[in-house]
Parts: sequence; structure tokens; C-alpha cells
Amino acid sequence: MFSWYQSTNPTERRTFWACFWGWALDALDVQMFSLVIPALIAAFALDKAEAGLISSVTLVSSAIGGWVTGALSDRFGRVRILQFTILWFSFFTFLCAFAQSYSQLLVLKAFQGFGFGGEWAAGAVLMAEMIRPEHRGRAMGSVQSAWAVGWGAAVLLQTALFIYLPQNTAWRVLFMIGFLPALLVIYVRRGIPEPKLFLEAKQAPGAPKNALFAIFSPEVLRMTVLGCVLGVGAHGGYYALMTWLPTFLKTERQLSVLGTGGYLAVVIVAFWCGCIASAWLLDRIGRRRNVLLFAACCVVTVLAYVFLPLSDGQMLVLGFPLGFFAAGIPASMGALFNELYPNGMRGTGVGFCYNFGRIASAVFPWLVGHMSNSMPLGQAIGIDAALAYSLVVVAVIALPETRGKRLDAAAEGAPGIAAAPAPARA
Repeated sequence: MFSWYQSTNPTERRTFWACFWGWALDALDVQMFSLVIPALIAAFALDKAEAGLISSVTLVSSAIGGWVTGALSDRFGRVRILQFTILWFSFFTFLCAFAQSYSQLLVLKAFQGFGFGGEWAAGAVLMAEMIRPEHRGRAMGSVQSAWAVGWGAAVLLQTALFIYLPQNTAWRVLFMIGFLPALLVIYVRRGIPEPKLFLEAKQAPGAPKNALFAIFSPEVLRMTVLGCVLGVGAHGGYYALMTWLPTFLKTERQLSVLGTGGYLAVVIVAFWCGCIASAWLLDRIGRRRNVLLFAACCVVTVLAYVFLPLSDGQMLVLGFPLGFFAAGIPASMGALFNELYPNGMRGTGVGFCYNFGRIASAVFPWLVGHMSNSMPLGQAIGIDAALAYSLVVVAVIALPETRGKRLDAAAEGAPGIAAAPAPARA
């Protein structure tokens, strides 16, 4: 499963680890919020809808950040914009620790989201253009597994801090730790060059003059629309579930902080396993079949998790497939979206499709909180997540298969045409 890594060159490996740890530290910062929702509700006297609104605003700003910085990466370079976005979201995560009111926290989280969305867009395109086509699915899916690493670190830190510190101090210290990703910029600056594909696209005479809106041209509009629908479903299902899962376990299942961490540990380990499995399947069965498989399984497991009358032990067991299948779709989107667009607009297209999903999906965390005022929180999570994952199924059926597509040839043919058969896999 990991034999592909041995055949990569030093530049590919440095790029892989820079993006891996960048995504892990992104997850550390982002998952902090869902873990401290109960503490924030107590600190600022919020209801669940107001807490959900913070998450929704963060997702909207991250969508804008992904689109804008994706376009900037087409203009100024993948590596340069990656450095900028890492510093940006680290700085505003740190400032969240000093929020004195709900409105201040809302604004700071919005700024944090802008950098978070931009980091994924720049990093995903950098990976796609650095890694050779036959390894792209496995490499990018493996990078996505870093989310589980950062998520797990956030849970461990939250559990420790809330045991040994007063609640109102613990959540502030947790946000202070969010400045750590800024240190990654030192590594990125020293070891990662700009991809050759980007440099060639900049010199090409037919390069788009306004990449920000080139993705709406007739040649690629269909791919942009379908990519957005896929992004809405993937993000909507994930954030409806994962934003509220710690609160669901604590308030409706009556689990302690330590108990909640134990349940989340199962989901997080399963998420890592799901990313690795999806990465392998991407290059084996193709992008479309892989996404369809995981989306269908997500619908079934989410509904079972929140609707069936499960014991605590049964919930612990079912937590593994819940996390496993939730990982498969995000692990697929980086490779798929990069293969839909030609040189010169790839960063813009990837950033827009992946992050537009955040704008529309931002309603899902808020809607869960709103619906939970009139029904059990578990039911609200299940209804919203199942609806979102159903959108993924609809979108991926209409998308072409792109496995094995050469990115340097994408500008020569019609975008969105199915790739040639992939070479044999080791």
C-alpha cells in the first residue's frame, strides 16, 4: 500500500511531508472549536444556534479564502501562497484565545477561516503538480489522512487541558497552542521549489488573464458546477456530523470529557484508516467508483449511529465505520478536482470547487443547532448528514473518470474529458 513512496524522488517527498504536516496542523486548529463548543456556550451564554453560527461563518470565510488564494497561487506561485496562508490562520487562531465576547470570537474565527481555506487550495495543487500521475491518488489521499493526526492531537490536548485547568482557562490555552503551524513555514521556505508545471503555465502565451473567473468559461463550466455540488455534499455531511459529535456525546449520551475523548479516539483512528484505504482505492478502482462507495456507506452508518437505540459499547464499535467512511470522500477530492482543470486555472478551480462547498455547507452546522431546539440533537445530525451525502452521489455520477490523467496535457484537450486508461499499478 505504501510502496509508491519508495519510488518518489527527494523533492516529491519533501512536498509530501510539508503538505502532510500543514494539513495536520490545520486540523489541530480547526477541530479545537468543535471540542470547546460546550465551554464557549457557558463562557458567553450562547444557545446552540449561536454556537453553530460561529462554525458556519468560519466555513463561509474559508470558502472565500480558498477561491481567492487559489487564484493567487495561479498568479504568484503555490509555495509562496502556501506560506502566507499558514501564517495567516496560525495568527488568527492565536488571537481567538483573547476574545472577550461572542462578537469578537465570531470575527476572529472568520479571519481564521480565510487562511484555512487558502492553505488547502495551495497545498492540494502543489501536491498534484509535484507528484507523478501514477501515484497522485495514493499520495493525496495519504496527505488527507493527516487530518486525523491533527484531530487526534486536538482531542488529546483538549482532554488534558480540561482535566487540569479551569474550563474558562482551558479553551483559551488551547487556542494559544494554535500558533504552532506557523513554524512549518520555515520548512516550506527551505525545501520546496515551485512546480515545473506552474512555471510553464506562467510562460504559456494562452494562459488565462483573469484566472479568478476563467473557471466559469463554457469549456469548464460543467466541471465547476458538478465540483461545487460534490463539495457541498462532502463538506455538509462532514461538518454536520463532526461539529456536533462531541456535544452529542456529552449532552445526550452523558459521557464525561474523558469518555468523550475515548469515543472520538475510535472515530479518529478510523478516519485515518479510511483515508489510507481511499488513497489506495483511488488508483485501483478510479475516482468515481471510490467516491460512490464511500458516500453510500456514509449515509447508512450515520443514520445507524444516531437513530438506532445503541448501548455505549455498541456506539463505540460503530464509531469505527462512522469515521472510516467519513474519510473516503475528502481523501478523494484533491486528486479529482486537480484533474478537472487545465494549467493556468487549476489553483482557482480546485480552490473554488472544494471551498464553495463550504459556503453552501455552512448552513448545515447552523441548521443542526437550530433543529435541535425542537428535536433531539442526534436526529438533527442524522437528517442533515444523510441529505448532504446524498448530494455527493448525485454529483459524482455525472463527473468523468480522471484516473491517471497527465496534468501537463490537460491544457491541450478539452477539460473534463475522461482520462486515458491508467497505467498498471504496483
